[in-house]
Amino acid sequence: MPLFQTIQFNETTKILIWEITESFEELVSKVVLKEKTQKRLDGMKSQMHQRAFLSVRMLIQEMGFTDKDLHYDEFGKPYFDCHNYISITHSYHFAAIIISHETVGIDMELQREKIIRIADKFTDYECNYLQSHLTDEYVKKLTVIWGAKEAIFKIRNEKGISFKDHICVENFSLNKPQTKASLHFDDLVKDFDVHYKNIRSDNFEGNFTLVYAFERN
Repeated sequence: MPLFQTIQFNETTKILIWEITESFEELVSKVVLKEKTQKRLDGMKSQMHQRAFLSVRMLIQEMGFTDKDLHYDEFGKPYFDCHNYISITHSYHFAAIIISHETVGIDMELQREKIIRIADKFTDYECNYLQSHLTDEYVKKLTVIWGAKEAIFKIRNEKGISFKDHICVENFSLNKPQTKASLHFDDLVKDFDVHYKNIRSDNFEGNFTLVYAFERN
């Protein structure tokens, strides 16, 4: 299955989600990779990782770009040689990108009870409003919080940022699609608009949470 979903957030921001059902051979036959990218692909030990990597190339092709247009800085942050910002994520059988004129970050996670066991590693401020009991809502909220912090980290991408100590996600309702968050790191204070969405496929078990964040000026 090629393109799973397109979200036109506004005039200058678009999100594309790919459901990875194709084989490695199918995907690799549909993309043209520069030498550096081919070496990176060849070095991957997991075929699932390879398929996700190629699916991202399929997504940027959907947006009119090619692998030659996509670069990574010294910290691994992707960028284009133009006015568009890009952020990338993949989780199990999904890959997604967000392309925007604004500074953005994206993350996608499978909703799993396992996240409860590590909640104290990335939540602090959020404990003021989280109801810590074993419910689907608790797992979903933790997944949104993790995704928001991951998306914000992708935007700033600075060494030393702690999800628990430096990024705060404001209280939110799963019945609404957005919240706010802030980063307090050294002398830097930045605010973010955070959006989240439940994603489900008939082809695979489980629900996924898609989160994307915009840095506010």
